[in-house]
Amino acid sequence: METIRQLINDNKTDEALHLLDEYIKKNDSDDEAYYLRGNVYRKMGDIRQALNNYLMAIELNPDSPAQTAYNAQIKILDFYNKDMYNH
Repeated sequence: METIRQLINDNKTDEALHLLDEYIKKNDSDDEAYYLRGNVYRKMGDIRQALNNYLMAIELNPDSPAQTAYNAQIKILDFYNKDMYNH
């Protein structure tokens, strides 16, 4: 996982995503992998996929840091989409 974290920090998102996809195929109950994949998707601008991965991590481990990431993304979406609620 350290290699994947470094790739994410270096903005090598395509490479990190590929490694995470392969890892999750073999380790589908690792909440950290879903959390990291959520971070990759967030960096790539795919918020829907990021949220889906955060939710999977939370389902596997309610104490996952994905809970904080998920809540932050929802607050950001609510802020940017608040006008949708006023129509």
